[in-house]
Amino acid sequence: MAANTKSSNPTETRLDSHLDAPSTTAPGDGPADTTDPNERASSATPDKGAAALAGHGTVNAVVPLPKRAPAKKASGKDRTESYVATRADGTEVTVERNIETGESSIKEG
Repeated sequence: MAANTKSSNPTETRLDSHLDAPSTTAPGDGPADTTDPNERASSATPDKGAAALAGHGTVNAVVPLPKRAPAKKASGKDRTESYVATRADGTEVTVERNIETGESSIKEG
């Protein structure tokens, strides 16, 4: 049997849920790649026999995981940390960093 071929290349890569045929990927992407930043892959046991009978030389072996729930922002005041640092000229400053947002501020002395 001849292998299945497609006449055009996809422009983006998404995870396939089937395990009896090759995955469809854009040129340069691998089988577990995805252009959707919210998609996650998990390895799975492929059906190599069905793929071979259909004439495929390779088979998909990853499936998409369920979407993650959006991260919940903690209620109340943001967490912060502060520490003393020394500048190149030897003066000490206090650095305060907001752990939630990543913003930093420097206080002299």
